Parts: sequence; C-alpha cells; structure tokens
Amino acid sequence: MRNRRFVLSSGAALVGGLILARRAPAATLSAPALSANERALHALNRLGYGPRPADAAAIAKQGAGPWLDRFLDEQLQPNRLAAPESLTQQLSALEVLSLGQAELVGRYREAIKAVREAKREQAQGIKPDADAANAVREKVRPLVAEAATARLARALQSPAQLEEVLTEFWFNHFNVFAGKGPVSVLVADYEQRAIRPFVLGRFRDMLGATARHPAMLTYLDNAQSVVAGYEPPRRARRFLDARPELKARQPTGLNENYARELMELHTLGVDGGYSQRDVTELARMLTGWGIDMRKALAGGTGDLYAFDPHKHDSGDKTWLGQSIRGAGQAEGERALDVLAAHPATARHLAFQFAQAFVADEPPPALVARLADNFKATGGDLRELTRTLIKSDEFWSREAYQAKFKTPYQYLVSSLRALDLPLAEPRPLLAALAQAGQPLYGAQTPDGYKNTAAAWRSPEALTQRVQLATTLGQRSGISAERLSATLGASLSEPTRRTLATEPAGQQLALLLASPDFMKR
Repeated sequence: MRNRRFVLSSGAALVGGLILARRAPAATLSAPALSANERALHALNRLGYGPRPADAAAIAKQGAGPWLDRFLDEQLQPNRLAAPESLTQQLSALEVLSLGQAELVGRYREAIKAVREAKREQAQGIKPDADAANAVREKVRPLVAEAATARLARALQSPAQLEEVLTEFWFNHFNVFAGKGPVSVLVADYEQRAIRPFVLGRFRDMLGATARHPAMLTYLDNAQSVVAGYEPPRRARRFLDARPELKARQPTGLNENYARELMELHTLGVDGGYSQRDVTELARMLTGWGIDMRKALAGGTGDLYAFDPHKHDSGDKTWLGQSIRGAGQAEGERALDVLAAHPATARHLAFQFAQAFVADEPPPALVARLADNFKATGGDLRELTRTLIKSDEFWSREAYQAKFKTPYQYLVSSLRALDLPLAEPRPLLAALAQAGQPLYGAQTPDGYKNTAAAWRSPEALTQRVQLATTLGQRSGISAERLSATLGASLSEPTRRTLATEPAGQQLALLLASPDFMKR
C-alpha cells in the first residue's frame, strides 16, 4: 500500500507538470527538424497506437530511416500485412463476428421478450423463471463484450496499425451508441461492414454503408421516419396485429434526426450552407429507408436493410436549391452523391482529419490541401491519408507530441508498450468507462472529442496514474526496457526525473509521465 501511495503522489507531481506545461508560452525560435528516430516514433504514435518492444528492436536493427520508409508503404497497403496467428484465433472465437444482422437482432428481441415476460409475471404476482430470463439475456451480453474485445484485440496486435486508427476515427465520425436498443448487438457488424472496408476506400461508399446499416437506422431513428399519414399495407397489418408490442411503436410521421446529422456531422458541417427546410426535405427523401424486422423475428438470416415504398414520401422536393422529382430509393442515393461531392464536405472532413492526426488547431494550409485532394480524387480516402502523411505539417516539430491521448489511446498504447496480452478485457473496459470513454459508449452523434481540452482535467489524469500503477504491476518488463521502447518520445527532463526515483516505481511513473500521455 505504501508503494502504491508513493506512485500516486509521484504521478500526481508529474501530472502537475503536464498541466503547467500546457500553459507554457510557445517557442518563438524556429524549431529544429525531427531526427530519424523521432520521425519513427512519431509515425508509430500518430499512425498507430504506439510502439511495442518489437518495434523498437526493428528500428534499432534496420535503422530508423529504412524502417520508416517500409512502415509507411505497408500501412497504406494493409492487405499486404498478415495478422498474427494469435489475433486470427482470438477473432475467430468471437461469435459476434460470424452472426448476420437478422440473427443478432433476433437474439436481442428474445432477450427483450424474456425481460418483458418476467415483468408481466411479477405484476401478476407470479414468480418469474429468473433462470430462463437470465439465460436469454446472457445470449446478448457476451455479444456486446465480444465487439469491444475484437476492437481492443485488433488495436493491440494488428500490424496494420494505420487501419486501426482510421477505423477509430471514422467510427467516431459516423458514431452510433451501443446503449440504444438493438444497436448494442449490431456495433460489431457496423464496424466490420460499414466502416472497416472503406477506411482506405471511397468516402461515398462508407457514407452509403452507414446510411443503410440497421445500427445507424436505429440510432438516428430513420427507420421510424415515414410519409405523413402512413398506413401499413394489409399484409403488414396482419403481421403487426399478431405482435402488439411492435404495433404500439409503429412510426406515424417524419423524423428529421438522421437527415440533420447527415448534413451537420457526416458531410457538410454545421456551417455548410443548408437551411432547416433542407433538413426537412432531405428527411422526406430518405423516408422508406428502414429495417425488415420480420426477417429478424422469423429467425431469418442476412441483412436487414429494406426500402419500403409504402413508407416513402413520393412527392416532389426542393433541396439545396435543386428540384427533386419523386423517384423512390433513388432520391436518397442521389442525396448521398451530392453530399459526398460537395465542397463543404471536403472542407469539413479535411479539418476533422487534420485535427485528429496533426494538431488540435490544424494548420489552415494543410486543411486546404486536404480538401483540394478530397475533391480532386472524388473522396479517395487512401489518397487523403497519403496527402496527410506526405505533408510537411505532419512531420513538423510543432506537431511532434502535440496531441494528447484520449483514454482509449492511452490504454492501448500502454498495453502495447508493456507488451501485455489481452487476457481479460473486462477490467480494461471498466477502466475506459471510468475515464469517461466507454467503448461504443458515446451517446451523442458527434462521438468523442479528440482534443486535449476534453480529456486533460486533474481528475482524469489522476485516473491515468492509477491505471499506470495497475498495469505496471501486471507487467514483467523493466523500466529500462520500457524506456528503450519509448525511445525518442521520452524527453531528457523526464529521464532525469525518473532517475531520482526508486527503481521499483519507475515503470509506473514512466506510464504516468507527461511524455507518455502525449502522442
């Protein structure tokens, strides 16, 4: 206990140094260029989740320059990188990655039905069969945990690190909240099929995949958006009459939630030049984009997206200054085409991309070049990423360790630096929740912030010191080995400070240092 208190108090001192450091005035002299070793560590920290001991050994063996050239080339072509057998086996054991959308939602519906039945029996004074209800619920809970396990396992072990950080970025951009209904069981499928395949592909393809995925259709309520005065056809009415719980929740009119966030967050940006009328007209264009719940309830398989012409508003619209003739599903597809190619979308995405990977206040010249690249390539995200990586701003001294790690980035980089396996994810996921960033737990459509102001409070930093202590105790590596892994990312002041501390405390203090909290 005394050692733990010592680490916490020493870590608090380091945290205090970090808070003071952020208030220090910016240097006025021209900063020197990054050394080869600094560039290598910068790439690992920004285009991945930080170095592992094997990375440090490879850099030392190959030389920082040759290693970095190969690393950058491979990261832009992740299909060339074979996943380690341990990761492949771990992912193959996760049931959630093998189930289809209908099966996933079917299990969720079984759990809801069991809970509802238990409550009904309690209200009638009948002792419910708790074991049966719990057994059904346990079919759902592991699926949610498996989704988080898959994300952590990939971030920790995959050699395609750029693909992992891009998956985090784009999932956050098209955020869905696992706490809303069946989204809980669908987040793994959403990430696997609507985000991952497109992070180095075409933005328009990702935009369409997210728009049609039942997780997004549920989260932002577009599955509940129908033409005013909608009445289900006779076959649907018979289906609903047999399921009163569904009939009571039938949509009755237009829902603008998805249309608003589609323009404000996913594409044009809040200053993208659209009006409230444009939101309403876009919502009308997207009516009928929904979910075939009959397939899930009937024990079917496959995808759940379905366009229902009966729910669609087939009237003419005026949207973003264009006259839109009624054309069914094609109206929504046209809207996605227009939004993906719009200059405001290019500017909005360029700013967010530069902010996430370069600086909280990204250089305007870089943002402009990224926007021009997005427009010139038709939203080719591989080329957008390549432009970022080739920019002088990305490799500048000002950008080096200028970003503050989110709780998720801090956790994964700690596990990688300590070479710890993902043996038991639950305590790690609990630590993320305690730090305010539960995985798949951002409730609002704008996702989690990636700027320092969102995460660098004294309370949050103290939690990191506590996590550093716990992980340091689990790890069997020495402080010297961790220092070698972190290499050029550790400053001389940090090294001198740690040298004065007892050897048994240095490992945890390294993880709690201001240098390690930055990337």
